[in-house]
Amino acid sequence: MIQSRDQRIGEVILDLRNISLAFGGVKALTDISFDVREHEIRAIIGPNGAGKSSMLNVINGVYTPQEGSITLDGKRFTRMNPRRAAEAGIARTFQSLALFKGMSVLDNIMTGRNLRMTSGVLAQAFRLGSAEREEIRHREFVENIIDFLEIQAYRKVPVGRLPYGLQKRVDLGRALAMEPRILLLDEPMAGMNIEEKQDMSRFILDVNDEYGTTIVLIEHDMGVVMDISDRVVVLDYGKKIGDGTPDEVRNNPEVIRAYLGASN
Repeated sequence: MIQSRDQRIGEVILDLRNISLAFGGVKALTDISFDVREHEIRAIIGPNGAGKSSMLNVINGVYTPQEGSITLDGKRFTRMNPRRAAEAGIARTFQSLALFKGMSVLDNIMTGRNLRMTSGVLAQAFRLGSAEREEIRHREFVENIIDFLEIQAYRKVPVGRLPYGLQKRVDLGRALAMEPRILLLDEPMAGMNIEEKQDMSRFILDVNDEYGTTIVLIEHDMGVVMDISDRVVVLDYGKKIGDGTPDEVRNNPEVIRAYLGASN
């Protein structure tokens, strides 16, 4: 018997409480609380400047909030850092691609395996014994991701030569190579045409279904958000103005005024 998406969603895995973040006198986030459940797709939406990317940066430790806490798997943190977040199973893609343009698709995705490698740098450089065997295992894992993302034909192509939509797919692959429990996606469909958005939506759903990965995403395309998200949190000027299922958010008068527009 195949479980529905609702049946697969588990307990709270990530809980953010009373997060406030300011840069000088400018408040980016003000007293924001929401949670993320295991295996769900949780969207963060809002107008430009609402604080969405700042919130992702708080979750993976790039920014440290002045107030509030993050509870991950029942462990409470007042300070997170990118290394600790990565070791805890949080991976991130970025709105602006940070790929190695001169390196191949395979080698770019391999960089996502760095935390999983146990061999020393010297052993890796000279491909000594166990290091060579370890690299073979990691390459097999990466090849599976390449197959999953349907980019086999480009595996040896320098990323800089690929169309933008395929580069975004490589960025997703590099994050998946970390084997994350929680995947943060910062506008994964920005700049894409309709066909590319449909492909990326399918891959995000497949990552969630087949890998069991919990996903937190920022996305401006409301059609995409409403189609693939289990729950949506809405920010406006650094404050939370809505939180619930896509239907609840779609019908929230404050959200309609602030973001979706009265015509929607």
